[in-house]
Amino acid sequence: MNRKSITIGLAAFAIGLMAALPGTPASAAEMTLKITAIVEHPALDAVRKGTLDVLAENGFKEGGNLSVEFQSAQGDMGTAGQIARKFVGDKPDVILAIATPSAQTVVSAARGGIPIVFSAVTDPVSAKLVTNPDMPGGNVTGVSDMSPIGKHLDLIREITPNAKRVGVPFNPGEANAVVLLNLLKEMAPSRGLTIVEAPAPDTNSVLAAARSLVGKVDVIYTPTDNTVVSALEGIIKVGMDAKIPVYAGDTDSVPRGAIAALGFDYYDVGRQTGQIVLRVLKGENPGSIAVQGIDKTSLHINPDSAAKMGVTFSDAVTKRADKIVK
Repeated sequence: MNRKSITIGLAAFAIGLMAALPGTPASAAEMTLKITAIVEHPALDAVRKGTLDVLAENGFKEGGNLSVEFQSAQGDMGTAGQIARKFVGDKPDVILAIATPSAQTVVSAARGGIPIVFSAVTDPVSAKLVTNPDMPGGNVTGVSDMSPIGKHLDLIREITPNAKRVGVPFNPGEANAVVLLNLLKEMAPSRGLTIVEAPAPDTNSVLAAARSLVGKVDVIYTPTDNTVVSALEGIIKVGMDAKIPVYAGDTDSVPRGAIAALGFDYYDVGRQTGQIVLRVLKGENPGSIAVQGIDKTSLHINPDSAAKMGVTFSDAVTKRADKIVK
């Protein structure tokens, strides 16, 4: 064997050895990530960005050694199913499903085998994604964004102490929305509050649902319901026109006009999700990774929107706010 052949052989051996080492990113042809979300809105977009940023920081760069495809169902469950079936048929290394409806369609289509990581899912057990969050088993794990409903109701009582009836627009077809509504109805009475439901089965009906609450409620609360959040501007307009304060379950809704929210930074949720996707890309079985929750919350307030809805924040609330939208 001549010197050139030895050099080529050693180079090939080194490349093969690096590919076999744990944590070494593979080539673009080998590593593929498919991302699906039920809709596009700031919170879910932030999840996707946070995930991709973490992957890039750890050597998996989109357009380099990682092929990424993203598709949004635009709020349509039929489209979500089509995307899920296509992605499963493509046989990627990982599918990231953002929000409960998309996660449900992907898990249903995959039926085991392809690694699935979900994010921004309220209750993965009731959504039938996993049976045991601590030991998921199978091929699914992810991050739950279960809202701190009790703290949200306490915030409503603190900022608007005279409020008695809370209007809640929600999509009865979203499992996460139903879970949150049931928690609201369970926790509200002990705080002297009554929940008034306003069903909105699609984005086109959200405005009508909000209008139906005028004259019936003292405040409106928008949960982390993807249908409702996608059409938030209509609810904000109703709130301003009727002087009904609008609270939100996610902080990304505050710059859009909600007066206050105690919630998660969804970019951080995405970064937390990215760490799980990273582990799976490096060869770890999703079923051996416990489902993660989110502990850190922050208070965001919007004084301008509050004034237009007839609310003034106390000094205590203003001082405690982590972010004041101006």
